[in-house]
Amino acid sequence: MIEWFTWLQLAIAVAGGLLCVVLGLVGRKPTDLTMGATALVELLLIVQLAAAIAAPLAGNTATGSLLEFYTYLVSALALPVAAGFWALVERSRWSTVILGVTCLSVAVMLYRMNQIWNVQGS
Repeated sequence: MIEWFTWLQLAIAVAGGLLCVVLGLVGRKPTDLTMGATALVELLLIVQLAAAIAAPLAGNTATGSLLEFYTYLVSALALPVAAGFWALVERSRWSTVILGVTCLSVAVMLYRMNQIWNVQGS
């Protein structure tokens, strides 16, 4: 996988997560900004999925378990969608915090997926 894209994803997920957590803790309900940050994380995950499908075709294979990689990827894809739906229904400051925690959780998953793809030996 492309290393700089992974680090870009991590930076956006962490920044979006911290933004949402801080806004939630100061009492802000979900806004276009917090929903947009979570949507951007989801969009980058969709690009990651396309890259993960195309990379083996280009000869770039994972060094670790593909089952573990795709399990993390599917989980990471599901989290922002679920948090977004809940934030739209709940519309409380705590749903903004949940959006932030979701983005931070996705950042951890992205880091682990990078380790599986690039670092971990088979």
